[in-house]
Amino acid sequence: MTNVSDPIRVFGAKRLDDGAVRFRLWAPAQETVSVAIESGDLLPMRRDAGGWFEATARVPDGTRYRYRLADGMMVPDPASVEQADDVHDASVVRTQPFAWRHPDWHGRPWTETVLYEVHPGSAGGFRGIRNDLPRLKDLGITAIELMPVNDFPGKCNWGYDGVLPYAPDSTYGSPDELKELVDAAHGLGLMMFLDVVYNHFGPDGNYLHAYAPQFFRDDVMTPWGPAIDFRRPEVRDYFIGNVLMWLTEYRFDGLRFDAVHAIQEQDWVVEMAAIVRATVNPERYVHLVLEHHNAGSLLRKIAAAQWNDDGHNVLHVLLTDEDGGYYADYAADPAARLARVLAEGWAYQGERSAYLKAPRGEPSADLPPYAHVLFLQNHDQIGNRAFGERLTTLTAPAALEAAIALQMLCPQIPLLFMGEETASATPFLFFTDHHAELADAVREGRRQEFAGFAAFADPDKRERIPDPNAAETFAASVPRPASPVRFALYRALIALRMKEIVPRLAGTTSLGAEPIGPKAVLARWRLGDGACLTIVVNLDADAVAFATPAGRVLFTTGDTAPMTAAYLEIAA
Repeated sequence: MTNVSDPIRVFGAKRLDDGAVRFRLWAPAQETVSVAIESGDLLPMRRDAGGWFEATARVPDGTRYRYRLADGMMVPDPASVEQADDVHDASVVRTQPFAWRHPDWHGRPWTETVLYEVHPGSAGGFRGIRNDLPRLKDLGITAIELMPVNDFPGKCNWGYDGVLPYAPDSTYGSPDELKELVDAAHGLGLMMFLDVVYNHFGPDGNYLHAYAPQFFRDDVMTPWGPAIDFRRPEVRDYFIGNVLMWLTEYRFDGLRFDAVHAIQEQDWVVEMAAIVRATVNPERYVHLVLEHHNAGSLLRKIAAAQWNDDGHNVLHVLLTDEDGGYYADYAADPAARLARVLAEGWAYQGERSAYLKAPRGEPSADLPPYAHVLFLQNHDQIGNRAFGERLTTLTAPAALEAAIALQMLCPQIPLLFMGEETASATPFLFFTDHHAELADAVREGRRQEFAGFAAFADPDKRERIPDPNAAETFAASVPRPASPVRFALYRALIALRMKEIVPRLAGTTSLGAEPIGPKAVLARWRLGDGACLTIVVNLDADAVAFATPAGRVLFTTGDTAPMTAAYLEIAA
């Protein structure tokens, strides 16, 4: 067998120096496997004692192939870099290097990040996003974050039902079109981030159980089925190879890791980050961002940031007065919880969460504010509502604009979800493209999720929740611009952030925060150059009195409450 030393292509099809293509598959449950070339050739693969199969062939790029198992089942390559059509179809050999127009791009420091999360399908695919880059640059965005692009079943999906993590879904465009998008963004000075999913596979098109059931544990279940077994080196390498592919072959500037708390072996995250730092060109800025239940110790080990769900949740409660589901954890004294978020990062740092029925989080006060990504909305927080409503339809415009000003000017890293910048009122719904029994199960499962909510206790009301598989559900989720005024607000705030906050952001520490009203907080930070930033935010309909801080007024919203005011006092 070949001595495999390439961490990016431990699995899959790789062009060797002699021009041949090496096919490599881990299938420990199989005794025989062949490579079935669509042109008709059937290539037996050699098996080693560890269950690795390997074969080489002189085939050109564009060759379609599958793996043929001992019982005749034909399966795609689990490390396919391109699919001929969908997840059940042939994989495609694709080895030609891409001609980058901006190969010297090294990225931007994390402190300059202003993220814009976008669903590729509802944005017109890779070409549609590429065409939109000049508008986003004009807005002031510095980083585009794509929701998962890994191949999923059907024509539309959020991306979290993917089953082939190495292959961009063909409905969005080809691998080269994705690279062209990344390259074009770099040419405009924009970073590109990608959301990746390593905690589960989707329910349709995952053939690993047929030839590598050892990929999964039989003693730990997750909401999506048996847990992936990260105790196995083959599994660890499979996902590390995927990380390195996106960062090196596609030149993404950062990755957002979905639901890392659902990965049983957290040491894999530490190992992965160490390999990234050792492998990727050290002159490049590469950023790792986690979704987690407030894992302060993990962030310190891998120099990463985390999505700040606590920050979103308490701001949502303050803006809408909702207290159902996980919002119940933030409904008591929300102003005090917001003060803790602004001063220390997270509201929950080990306290018991009634919603989770367990302690949530670890201490975070020593982390810099920019270790937290703060958002008012994202795909989860909109799409996991029964009707996918945006804040535009849930709260008063003045209060929302005050929250926007807080988000854009505070020292945490801001993230917008597509459509926020134009006050889009269109929903972002949960959508899939499953069929037959699976479609029925997904539809009913979606409706049963809300059975415990008082508003949906009546089964007839649950029947009105949109069918995820209906074509109109996806169509309704395409954002439509509603307000150039909102765009202008974001542009002004981001420009102010880049001028006044970002150059001083590195080394920022909190000077504390305190509630000054039922929905009002005053927070202060010592910026890296010694200047003092003070932000007063009031999301209530009633005005709140406070002593005007020293320093220059950076920004205010509203002539009366609700309002946000930011002050900058330059160090002597």
